[in-house]
Amino acid sequence: MSQLKDKVVLITGGTKGIGYGIAEALLSKGMKVAITGRSIESAAQAAATLGPNAIGIQADVKSLESQEKAVAEVIETFGQLDVLLANAGVGHFASIEDMSVSQWQDTIDTNLTGVFLSVKASLDAIKKTKGYIITISSLAGTNFFAKGTAYNASKFGLTGFTQALMLDVRNDDVKVTTIMPGSVSSHFGGRSPEDGKDWRIQPEDLGQMVVDLLQIHPRTLPSKIEVRPSKTASS
Repeated sequence: MSQLKDKVVLITGGTKGIGYGIAEALLSKGMKVAITGRSIESAAQAAATLGPNAIGIQADVKSLESQEKAVAEVIETFGQLDVLLANAGVGHFASIEDMSVSQWQDTIDTNLTGVFLSVKASLDAIKKTKGYIITISSLAGTNFFAKGTAYNASKFGLTGFTQALMLDVRNDDVKVTTIMPGSVSSHFGGRSPEDGKDWRIQPEDLGQMVVDLLQIHPRTLPSKIEVRPSKTASS
């Protein structure tokens, strides 16, 4: 996929943060971008800001039917689907004593099952274009920490899911990569993007990484990428 112009990407959770930053990077290369959000208002507003080659779709990653409708809208609008970027995610952080059942289920259903459903909904279209699936996991998918029972479980699961998926579809000429970022300057976890702006990874950095992945020679597959800030907050 060295030529990105007019290729089509669906980005879940693309209205802000990492997803929005990746959308900007792909649009700059001439791609057509569909972003999903929980409300049509937020998705449409973000798409309008991104420009004429972007559309916003209301979709719930926890619903297969909703995801199938999103994929159908992408194909109806742009004619094809070349890349799925499964980015939507939530974070609930608490000790096991304080973690509620609803927080646990929301984390697993969004971060893990939601990606499974996104892939199920889009795989036939991706196979037709011999495209690419990229999931956004986390360093929390390999490094555990206190108060991370739900988040660690979801991201450890997502990392394993994506690697197994890669083996399932590699001989169909579908490439699969999981990106595992550390601290990113975004709205995640109630932070402001301005918090720690000087040292955290920026969304545009991940956007450049996705561009590089899509343009790498097809004989090579970086199937799992860990990425972290070059320095810590205290340095």
